[in-house]
Amino acid sequence: MNRNLLFLLILCLSFKLNQGSMAQNNLTLEKFEYGTTNNNEIVDGFTLKNSKGISVSIITFGAAVISIKMPDADGNVEDITLGYKDLIGYENDNSYLGATVGRYANRIAKGKFILDGVEYQLSTNDNGNHLHGGNKGFNKVVWKAEPFERENEIGVKLEYLSEDGEEGYPGNMKATVTYSLNNDSELKIYYEAETDKKTIVNLTHHSYYNLSGNAKRNILNHYLTIYADKYTPVDNTLIPTGEIMEVERTPFNFLKAKKIGAEINELPGGYDHNFVLIDSGENMRKAAELYDEKSGRKLELFTTEQGVQFYSGNFLDGTIVGREGVTYEKYFGLCLEPQKFPDSPNKSNFTDAVLDSGEIYQHTTVIRLSVEK
Repeated sequence: MNRNLLFLLILCLSFKLNQGSMAQNNLTLEKFEYGTTNNNEIVDGFTLKNSKGISVSIITFGAAVISIKMPDADGNVEDITLGYKDLIGYENDNSYLGATVGRYANRIAKGKFILDGVEYQLSTNDNGNHLHGGNKGFNKVVWKAEPFERENEIGVKLEYLSEDGEEGYPGNMKATVTYSLNNDSELKIYYEAETDKKTIVNLTHHSYYNLSGNAKRNILNHYLTIYADKYTPVDNTLIPTGEIMEVERTPFNFLKAKKIGAEINELPGGYDHNFVLIDSGENMRKAAELYDEKSGRKLELFTTEQGVQFYSGNFLDGTIVGREGVTYEKYFGLCLEPQKFPDSPNKSNFTDAVLDSGEIYQHTTVIRLSVEK
């Protein structure tokens, strides 16, 4: 074989190998301008897409996920989260649709906690308690964003500096949230925080899931498994009592998959409770699995945290009109929020939520999407 022909064959083989590599890693990232806030801050958006028909859109306002689209068993691509049609909706939002919530996700009784003998008073925005960071939590600020592309994933890293005294919290705390998508249809959310003064921190993600697609029906017929053998009971303002109780023989038993609506009427209002995940002995544990039989869509949730808050959309009341013009009624979306236990700063037997200077808070959530035909 002459030298020129050999060179051409090698060139063609190399081209084919590169084509296969590109097809295998067919991940795209698109940046767009989403809008301008009332304070004239530009809000950017980023759409991550993989080769399996999954796309995730994120905006810098609230470091929020505004859309997760995936195919059903017949290949129809639809949105599996609730969301607003424009930025005004997110600015006026009181339901935390798709948001990153903090400094402290969930509730703190009367907005008070003590650190090193000093009592701190946080803003109170929920029946006299502090909820999801207060009046202007992390869901109401514009984060700085830096998109990235790697060999096997694409994503965006968002950063926000919460100043000392914001909503009553001590310390200047820098928070980062990194979203990434891969071709295994995994949306990974990585949290990190540092502070210059002892404080408390508990970050989580607050998407409302509805696997029917474009919220065609409520979530009561979704099958849910939560890998938790205990839960934390609450009082009438949804503050934990401090008890940790077994789920066995209660409506909180989701150790085997069951329809969300199976026992929901036994609870006043529905589910809005923290579940204590079974300790697998590993850093990352499977927290929950959600399945919609009609569409075939499945969502698996993994976390490094010890608790997950299951909220069944009890306070949705038809006042929110979503992207597709759908009115979000009660039970039209559910949240699965990996986090530290609610009111942990005031419960010595709960998970430790204190972050000191020189320490790094870290927490990872993985959302794996698939279809069962």
